[in-house]
Amino acid sequence: MPRVLIIEDDRAVRDGVRLALRRQGHEVAAAATGEDGLEQLRSFRPDAVVLDLMLPGMSGLEVCRRIRAHDQVPIIMATARGDDTDIVVGLESGADDYVVKPVRARILDARIRAVLRRVGGTGDDQGTPRTEHHGDLVIDRAGLTVTHRGRPVALGPSELRLLLTLSASAGQVFSRQQLLEAVWEHNYHGDARLVDACVKRLRSKIGESPGSPRYVHTVRGFGYRFGPR
Repeated sequence: MPRVLIIEDDRAVRDGVRLALRRQGHEVAAAATGEDGLEQLRSFRPDAVVLDLMLPGMSGLEVCRRIRAHDQVPIIMATARGDDTDIVVGLESGADDYVVKPVRARILDARIRAVLRRVGGTGDDQGTPRTEHHGDLVIDRAGLTVTHRGRPVALGPSELRLLLTLSASAGQVFSRQQLLEAVWEHNYHGDARLVDACVKRLRSKIGESPGSPRYVHTVRGFGYRFGPR
């Protein structure tokens, strides 16, 4: 049974989401503040976090940053409005996905289950070597680990799935829509901001130079590819 932590200050929304997720088969804990949410993160040990962006006191963005400083638990950000700036900042802070409130329980449940599949899925193609060496970057597909210059790289589920997907077909150009379907399982005309923010976080973690990336390259007008310059 997936364990989900809801961090939401609005009691009606919090109780409604908690009840809906329990009906979908999740074990749920809830917190009204960011501070309480961080405490419950340590005691409840959730499989996923649903985090309200607009919290009183400690903001949802700060909660997201603090979680990401030591934990790669999947985070789905909830925002009361589809403001581009809020969404992009939230995604760049480490959120794996987002939903706009009022949240429909069926959609939230689908997003939670999709992000949990990313934790265990490899995005591997049959016949792809299980351990790959790309210069200073080593990808272990069997162990789902990544090292850069011999040091472990802590990747969130979306970042790991994105890297595995791109590197499994090195040299192939993937459109943002293809990556949305492969990584986020968004099979509709989705939101490219998810892809762009995740690429930015991934590049930062694997030591990419912003102006001259070595591994994940932008193909203008098309999308992204993995491979040597």
